[in-house]
Amino acid sequence: MRPECLLCDAMPPVKLTLMTDGFCRQLEGLSLRGAPWRVMRFEALSALLEHPAGPILFDTGYSGRFFQETRRWPARLHRWFTPVRLHSRGSVMRQLAAMGISASVVRHVFISHFHADHIGGLRDFPEALFHCSHAAWQDVAGREGFGALRRAFLPGLIPEDFMQRVRFLEDAPCVRLPDRFSPFAEARDVLGDGSLLAVDLPGHAVGQMGLFLRDQERGPTLLAADGAWSSEAIRSRRPPSRLVRFLGDWRALNATLEKLHRLHLAHPEVTIIPTHCPEVWRS
Repeated sequence: MRPECLLCDAMPPVKLTLMTDGFCRQLEGLSLRGAPWRVMRFEALSALLEHPAGPILFDTGYSGRFFQETRRWPARLHRWFTPVRLHSRGSVMRQLAAMGISASVVRHVFISHFHADHIGGLRDFPEALFHCSHAAWQDVAGREGFGALRRAFLPGLIPEDFMQRVRFLEDAPCVRLPDRFSPFAEARDVLGDGSLLAVDLPGHAVGQMGLFLRDQERGPTLLAADGAWSSEAIRSRRPPSRLVRFLGDWRALNATLEKLHRLHLAHPEVTIIPTHCPEVWRS
């Protein structure tokens, strides 16, 4: 294991820009125990990291392919359970183009996990390497029909040459995190330069990973994927409703929420960004 290396003051920060290409509508009370039973929008956030290695993406949103891949049974049930709408601003690829960033110059895409709202745009980036957990990939690889649906996975979103371009995070160097990021103690050095560190956030999905970085504006930041569905869940340590206990590994989900809660209490200077948090998008 390599020694502490990252998020020191000497490390050049990354410019982080949050994006969303769509949202689903669902009951707040399902996502947060004790919350009102009202319909809310849950944006599917992804992030552009402007890095010395070039533009890097953290997840890729829905894209229009979500609708193409959910036309037939049983994948169509995915649309019914989580009604999705896309924004007029277009896909992540189109939003990057509006910023003057061509899809061909994106050389790295970090995949937090393989739910459809995180991998919809993978096919739009033909030159990119994909960084993900091997455990996450093994959990979905080869699944079709109801087996894929139970994982919120749409196989058609995966590029045909995925295996030639994937880099598994378990193969990246393991590093110790500074005490200021406890209770997270270990991470994977994604690019080998100490700028992006991947941490385990199991529970919601097998092999889910988050990403520590230092943002120009926010300072130390954790992109927490679906480790929690909202900042309020982290602050108050409130899991989803028991009605969704069938989703993922409930014990691991609660353990991840506990770690995020402890990080928030002990190190409030660390910005934690859950993918679907309404507060994050409004800010």
